[in-house]
Amino acid sequence: MSTAPSTTTDEAPQQPAAPEPASRGPWAPLRPLVLRLHFYAGVLVAPFLLVAALTGFLYAGAFQAEKIVYSHELAVPAGDTKLPISAQVAAARKAYPDGTVTAVRPSPADDATTRVLLSGVEGVDATHSFAVFVDPYTGEVRGGLEQYGSTGALPLRTWIDEFHRDLRLGENGRLYSEFAASWLWVIAGGGVVLWLSRRRALRKVRGASGRRRTLGLHGTVGVWAAIGFFFLSATGLTWSQYAGTSIDELRTSLGGATPSLSAAASGGDHAGHDAAAGDGGNGEHGVGLDKVLAAARAEGLGDPVEIVPPADAESAYVVKQVQRSWPTKQDAVAVDPATGEVTDALRFADYPVLAKLTRWGIDLHTGVLFGLVNQIALMLLALSLILLIVWGYRMWWQRGRGSAFGRPIPRGAWAQVPPYVLVPLMAVIAVLGYFVPLLGIPLAAFLVVDVVLGEIAHRRGRRASA
Repeated sequence: MSTAPSTTTDEAPQQPAAPEPASRGPWAPLRPLVLRLHFYAGVLVAPFLLVAALTGFLYAGAFQAEKIVYSHELAVPAGDTKLPISAQVAAARKAYPDGTVTAVRPSPADDATTRVLLSGVEGVDATHSFAVFVDPYTGEVRGGLEQYGSTGALPLRTWIDEFHRDLRLGENGRLYSEFAASWLWVIAGGGVVLWLSRRRALRKVRGASGRRRTLGLHGTVGVWAAIGFFFLSATGLTWSQYAGTSIDELRTSLGGATPSLSAAASGGDHAGHDAAAGDGGNGEHGVGLDKVLAAARAEGLGDPVEIVPPADAESAYVVKQVQRSWPTKQDAVAVDPATGEVTDALRFADYPVLAKLTRWGIDLHTGVLFGLVNQIALMLLALSLILLIVWGYRMWWQRGRGSAFGRPIPRGAWAQVPPYVLVPLMAVIAVLGYFVPLLGIPLAAFLVVDVVLGEIAHRRGRRASA
């Protein structure tokens, strides 16, 4: 939610707050602590959140931009009869003979091209594929582009995706996005608590001016967007570098791991070697692509699908649905290359609940679950976060006097929290910090620095009064 918040003079006393009457409960001494955490977390984390929001805004819009920029490769005039998949792959290999076929995505719609994915193509990132686009009616090759990920991102969206995820700095760059996701829910939650605790008259924007108007805008927009921020933070952490590992382990321990398909061929070594006798560079093994696709269709796998050739002589073809929009289509089957028979099937309906929720959460976060509506919602959330950051820093500026830039929130609030509240709170923070290290480590560092600075200030005060 809010990212560089501050307070009006009625919210933050310039000296540590005096103990509140017991009748007011534990919240009275907690509020200054939440305010201080919200303020400093906002000031320090806001630059990372700003980058994430800006790149996230661009990424959400990249889906539609991709359709325009690469319309020649993606779209064809609808025809009457589509060529066999094997013929389309042969046309792609004739135009691009380098590399090896690693997957084929048959045309999913009447006006869409078929994608033949190649690996080992010179000049293509080893973690990416080279996609050859084929007119399914004529066999005309419409071009080739580098592709990344299960959603088939092309160069424009890939570049923005990588910048959003890791600033294009590789694994080390992923720390920035995990840091932002780790703190977003904390800042959002703190902002909601502070907004709800304010007197109703002070929440109004209409008729207010100056800093109070900025605060009103900041709080109102932040509260409305808070649920979206909680969601983005939680789903962003699911595939982060450190917290994501903890989440995966927890999900597995609860029986919510994503199930896998057995891709072993059933015919034994002899059948496996016979099946691999085809031209592996074309993805044709044993019975071939056309019969494999027909077997998958017979099992109910409708478009869009991806056909993955056997990895080796002991493996089967894998045909899997790749629709991650609603309704989700993620069924998969393994087809023996020697006989063309289905040897294993995996249905999305049989996934554990946690695995389904993880799939839907990630797809909603990346803007594919509900298509254009999903993407517009993400852009609005990103825009809200950008505005909150701007308003937050503006409030910090407005807190200053004269040329002073942003007076800080005074320290010492934690000392006013009753032990029966502070001890459980610290225990919860310790557990969260263990599972979300890019929240726990910076928070511990901040507390250490704050205590040290407080002690230095206290000793200077004693010397001055001596």
